[in-house]
Amino acid sequence: MTYLSLFERRLRISTGLILATYIIVHLANHSLGLVSLDVMETARETVTRFWRHWTGAVLLYGSLVTHFSLGLISLYRRSTLRIPPWEFCQLLLGLSIVPLLAGHVAATFGTRAFLQGTVDYELVIGGILNDPWVSTRQLVLILVAWSHALIGLHFFFRLFRGYRRSTKVLYPLAVLLPVLAILAVVRVGIDLDVWGQKEAGAYGQSGYEQNYGGGYDHGGGGGAESQYSQTGTKAANEIFRDWVLVTFYGLLLLTLLARYLRLNVGYRKAAVSVYHSNGQVLKGFPGQSILEIIRYHRIPHASVCGGRGRCTTCRIRVGAGGESLPAPTPLEKSALERIGAAPKVRLACQSRPQSDVHVSPLLPAHPGLDSSVRKGGVSGEEREIVAMFVDLRDSTGLAEQRMPYDVLFVLNRFFLEVSEALSVTHGHYAQFAGDGLLALYGLERGVAQGCRDALRGAVEMQSRLDRLNGSLEGELRQPLVIGIGVHCGEAIVGVMGPPSNPNYSAIGDHINAAARLESKTKEMDCVLIVSDAVVQQAGVDFTAFPRRQLNLRGKQRAEWVYIVDNPLEIARLLPE
Repeated sequence: MTYLSLFERRLRISTGLILATYIIVHLANHSLGLVSLDVMETARETVTRFWRHWTGAVLLYGSLVTHFSLGLISLYRRSTLRIPPWEFCQLLLGLSIVPLLAGHVAATFGTRAFLQGTVDYELVIGGILNDPWVSTRQLVLILVAWSHALIGLHFFFRLFRGYRRSTKVLYPLAVLLPVLAILAVVRVGIDLDVWGQKEAGAYGQSGYEQNYGGGYDHGGGGGAESQYSQTGTKAANEIFRDWVLVTFYGLLLLTLLARYLRLNVGYRKAAVSVYHSNGQVLKGFPGQSILEIIRYHRIPHASVCGGRGRCTTCRIRVGAGGESLPAPTPLEKSALERIGAAPKVRLACQSRPQSDVHVSPLLPAHPGLDSSVRKGGVSGEEREIVAMFVDLRDSTGLAEQRMPYDVLFVLNRFFLEVSEALSVTHGHYAQFAGDGLLALYGLERGVAQGCRDALRGAVEMQSRLDRLNGSLEGELRQPLVIGIGVHCGEAIVGVMGPPSNPNYSAIGDHINAAARLESKTKEMDCVLIVSDAVVQQAGVDFTAFPRRQLNLRGKQRAEWVYIVDNPLEIARLLPE
């Protein structure tokens, strides 16, 4: 399993995106051959101006070397290859690219470097289609490189809501792009009559790389000097290709050998035991992450990002022995702070025990593809929403005053009014807990409009509660009073809960903050507390209401809020 620093992770993502961009542009350029060879060539000349400029060259070749080096580091650091299928495929495909690419790079880059000439599409396509082995290899290279890029792009962007919304368009394009590129190459080959000229020797008979070596002419004749130049270039290209292959296989073998020695030495060390909450005792060695140890023992464990510290789905609660774990790295610390994790919560992919430790997974495992559509558990997306907590005050006193069925009647009337208030103000009834509830705003209308809708919701609830109190005046010793807390920010929104009764709700630090604000209404003797963030997003002037700074349980920083005694007072401030 890969242990990445924040810098390494960002470098891996950045270089991967640069290489993916190059592949997409390259295949798109190929696809223009369906129009004509001239259009294909014109686009190539435009695109290559950037990639052959020193800036583009540094980005491209620097990204290639860096991304490959980080892949070897990842392979070295893995203590087990019992990883999800997508991770294994990405690793295998990535290691296959260099051997497949070496001949192509030597032929194109080598020819430009050694002959100081230009390799155009006519020469490239002629050389490829002239040799069945090279044609097959190039086809495999396209499929391998494109598949590797797609896996990386998918598992990076799938955490973003916009990407998931666009999959119906992006998935067909992902399949169509390499198909169009291949068809375009074949079409240009037909126009050039490559196969017919092969018999006449127009492209030579010694193969793709040799064609590049001997097919370019500076403009001179075909005498002994030209033959010498061709032979020398061919030899230089082959030396360059062999050098690339030897370097690749040498680095790969050294990495595997170093990994074997590290693991062999590690297993000889005193083993550490991970006491899993399922009752199993998992043996590992110092240096392994808890996620690696769990996977080595074939226990399913959630890890959406593959153990790269980009998500927090592998998080665990550590028990006895947790105090001996190394302090969180900046990468792990950043992730845990983002979710407001409790002190004993750690990321399994980043925690490497040096002694025995007890752990309990906090999220359900999703080992199969069907887990993405299975009901229950946590299946959501990160988005900005507005959270409103509503609580009925002194419900315990109400229960002491009346018979149980009478209390049920009052509560049903109360929740009916609250539910209708949510309905008319575009709120979503998310969770019910005793005498309170969580409502979400901004799910369909955006966070700014959601903030305004939430304020309208508070007004509507107070108005309906006043009418309800009027109708129950002879039944209650004192009127019903509510407390409302409203806050906004990023949260995980989706279907969650037990499989038998899932609901669409939200979790996150900002959701907890809304609950803390609601709990403060009793202390502040008010009905509504609205965070400053909500007021700013709503664009409403709240200067008429007291603005204070409150310390909320579980949060290090105090929150600026507005105190509203009666929500009906803000009705006139809201835009129509």
